[in-house]
Amino acid sequence: MNLQIKDNFIPGTKLLRSEIGGVTGLEFLAKIFFISDGVMLTQIRDISGIDGSTLQNWTKRGWVANSKLKKYDINQVAHILIINMLRSCMQLDKIASLIQYINGDIDDRSDDIIADSVLYDYICKILDRLVSYDVCSIGSLNQEIVSVTADYNEKFPGARERLTNALEIIVVAYYASIIKKYSDTRLDEILV
Repeated sequence: MNLQIKDNFIPGTKLLRSEIGGVTGLEFLAKIFFISDGVMLTQIRDISGIDGSTLQNWTKRGWVANSKLKKYDINQVAHILIINMLRSCMQLDKIASLIQYINGDIDDRSDDIIADSVLYDYICKILDRLVSYDVCSIGSLNQEIVSVTADYNEKFPGARERLTNALEIIVVAYYASIIKKYSDTRLDEILV
């Protein structure tokens, strides 16, 4: 992973980092939820580019929890952004399985090993750190995962290993999506 292709967007969104003051992760989510305790479907569409029918389909399939009073909380939004950031390079059912590997049943928070908002924050921090590497390897990725998740408290034995495995897959898949987007853009440029 030494192509040094940087993503100018906040992961999982259609928003440029520069438009939001360069923040990602929990800082970005805090800006969204600064005034309100929930966001509406139209706001999720504006943030992520996901249309309402897609989100309803994800909910119907059990990949996203139902909104409460037509509002999505910070963990639901983070969950949606994680799915969105991976869907160009992973099959949706595999994304759902990966998220289930981390947090179990979508409707049961008691089996979660980490809040979706914290997971999203970890992903963003790892991605931001890897951009500074001249040459990024799986070894350096794993070092960053260990560093970023140092404050994580295991809910049960094996939870840290699950989190580490999932973060490695998510970050590599997201980086693959960035490379794919770059390749698609270059192809469009030469075919015009």
